[in-house]
Amino acid sequence: MNVPAKPLFSKRFRISGKPDYVIKKNNHYIPIELKSGSYNQPPKNHSLQLAAYCQLLEDTSAVFVPYGIIVYNDSEFKIPFDPSIRFELESVIKKIRYSIKSGNVVLNHNDPGKCRNCSMKSYCKDKLT
Repeated sequence: MNVPAKPLFSKRFRISGKPDYVIKKNNHYIPIELKSGSYNQPPKNHSLQLAAYCQLLEDTSAVFVPYGIIVYNDSEFKIPFDPSIRFELESVIKKIRYSIKSGNVVLNHNDPGKCRNCSMKSYCKDKLT
């Protein structure tokens, strides 16, 4: 099943998302995320986005997802969906929920383009113009 993915929703974590592709390999679903650019290592936000897709696939299919793949212009990375990234993903989800609830969203960059397209801009008090 090498087809574009459908939107997924996790009731457990109350998150949703849609990987670019999902393949089935050895009775496991593997999310594939396509990104532009060139990297020696994937940025943390790309790895966490892929981890969220792994979690979504596990929660919606009830099948263990061992890893996901990020594909860049000239490279690809197999990212294990191991206990470390699972813990980090859950921690980030909790931090985001707390930030929204408390109204305390902290700017973590200096890029106006990121601000324009940010899903948290309605909560952020430090928007760049």
